[in-house]
This record gives sequence, C-alpha cells and structure tokens, in this order.
Amino acid sequence: MNNRFTDIIQIITQSRANAIKAVNTELINLYWTVGAYIKQKLSVAEWGDKTVDELADFIKKNNPDLKGFNRRGIYRMIQFYETYAESLIVSAVRTQLQHADKQSNKVVTPVRTQFGFQIQDIRNTILAQISWTHHRTIFSRCKTEEEREFYIRMSVKENYSVRELDRQISASLFERTILGNAKTPTLPKEFKADITNAFKDSYVFEFLNLPEPHSENDLQKGLIRQMKKFILELGRDFIFMDEEYKLQVGNSDFYVDLLFYHRGLQCLVAFELKTDKFKPEYLGQLNFYLESLDRDVKKENENPSIGVLLCKDKDSEVVEYALSRSLSPTMVSEYKTQLPNKKLLQQKLHELFESGNGEK
Repeated sequence: MNNRFTDIIQIITQSRANAIKAVNTELINLYWTVGAYIKQKLSVAEWGDKTVDELADFIKKNNPDLKGFNRRGIYRMIQFYETYAESLIVSAVRTQLQHADKQSNKVVTPVRTQFGFQIQDIRNTILAQISWTHHRTIFSRCKTEEEREFYIRMSVKENYSVRELDRQISASLFERTILGNAKTPTLPKEFKADITNAFKDSYVFEFLNLPEPHSENDLQKGLIRQMKKFILELGRDFIFMDEEYKLQVGNSDFYVDLLFYHRGLQCLVAFELKTDKFKPEYLGQLNFYLESLDRDVKKENENPSIGVLLCKDKDSEVVEYALSRSLSPTMVSEYKTQLPNKKLLQQKLHELFESGNGEK
C-alpha cells in the first residue's frame, strides 16, 4: 500500500466531513427560522392554515428544487420551533450572548430582527449538531423536554444513526438511565461520580433473539456475534478486548467472560455473565478477577479495573447488602432479552419523581 498520500486523503476526508456538518448546521437553522416566521404569522392571525397550503403550493410551483417544503414539511418546521422555542437548550445560548455583550461592550445580537420580530439563531446550540431526521424522530416520539434533550445529547455523544436512535427510544434508554442513576450502588467515592453515567442499571439485548431458557454460553456467544449492537447498548467508549480473557494466578488459570477497555474512564472493565438471579457469592469471583487484572494487566497510567456482573434478574436490596462492604468498583446490572414495557418504566419514573417531591 502506498502511504505517501495518506495525509492528503485524511485532509480531504476531514474537509468533506466539515462541509457536511456546516451544511447541516445551516439547514437546521433554516428550518428553525422558517418555523419561527410562520408561527409568528399564525399567532397574530395574519396567516391561516389555508395560507400555509398556498405557501406550499407556491414553493412547489415556482421553486420545485426546494425539497421538504410541502404542507407536512412546513408544519414539522413549525413544530420544531414550538418544541424548543422556550427550552433551556436555546435560552442558554441567548443568556451567554447577552452576558458576552455586557462583558465586552460590543453589540452581540442573539436574535435576528430583519422580519420585524425576534428569531433566535440556533447555529451555536446543540440543536444544530444532529440531522433533521434525528430531530423528527425525537420530537415525534419524546414527550418531555428532559427526554428530548437527553436523546439529543446522546445522539451527539454516541454519534447515533437514525436507526440506532430509534432503537434506543424503543428500548427506553432515558427511563432506564434515570431509574438506574437513582439507585446507584454503594461504591468507593473516587469512582461513584465518574461511573454513574458510564454504566446502566439494566441492559436490553432484544437483538440476540435468545430462547428461554438459555445458557451463559448462549448469552456470551450471542453478544460476541452481535458485538456492534452490544457496543451501542453499552456506549461507544467501550472497546472490546477479548472473550474468555485468560488470567494466570499461581499455577491456576481463570477466565473473564468478556473484557473491555473504557476510554473515558481509562480502565479495564470485566463483564461476568449469569443467566439466573443475582447471588452474593457471585461477587467473590468477580472481585478476584479485578484484583488479578489490577496486579498483572493494568498499566501504571490506568485507573483501577471495574467489574460488571450481568444477571438475568436481581433483588436491589440483596445487591445493596452484598456491595456495602465491597471495596472494589463493581456494578450489578440486569439484562433483558426483550424490549422493556415503556409504559411501566414511565410509571416507575413518575413514582420516583413523586416520592422525591414528597421528601422535600
């Protein structure tokens, strides 16, 4: 292979990616502006639904090259504006710009007034970092501002495709994350803040199509075959290292079911798979593996290894008792082989918020 031209290929690829990103930013801002403009016209009764239909017909007739501006598309732009007009995502940028205006004594205009009323420019917000199709998926499927912002930020962080985003919404990632964080297990203080958002209380593996019952070997081999989807469920910071990772202690060999490295936490992550309900004795084996990894595998610049015990089911109180005296950074998570009941999770989330409000 000729390596002389690698650099120039990288320059071209990066430039093209930047161009696509810039086009997307302008497109999202355009849809926002159009939605804001028409919303303003409708709100003062200057326009009606019939006018929107006339606008769509006018664009189709006179500018047929402009795609996406049919009646449905225009109302999606209005919905986009209505959804985020008062959200913190937009107002935060407005506040930052106004603050910069005061600090520098320069004219910094956070809005555009050429239409006779204020329209917020959103090119510097996180809204402009995902595609229009991502937005359509989010504001059509998510009901609350918190849920919408969660999936926007996850789409940016994990670089979700639209299909991956749709799957995560179906898998109730938002509800599972909030509920999981609310019952973060007892961990050494130096780890708790960092790993709360890196691991989940439950994982969904509906893509494995496993029979019931199934063995630990079935689960392990299924995850290996579907490693890409498994990584998407875990999070893109996880790097798969090996299955049945061999540890030598004395004259004996031991094997970690699945070994990963987490880029953000800069540590090894050992997964142990159990196809039954959590039992306290499972922790002893996992803690032994973590000790071996830290002594013999971990590099000096890396953080202590983390263990994840992945069980078919668990009793949270039993887990709390079992972990209360553990000094190792260990998570006990459960896995599901079918998509969760979203309504049930939303009910649990509502109960969590209600109980939180009652304590105040």
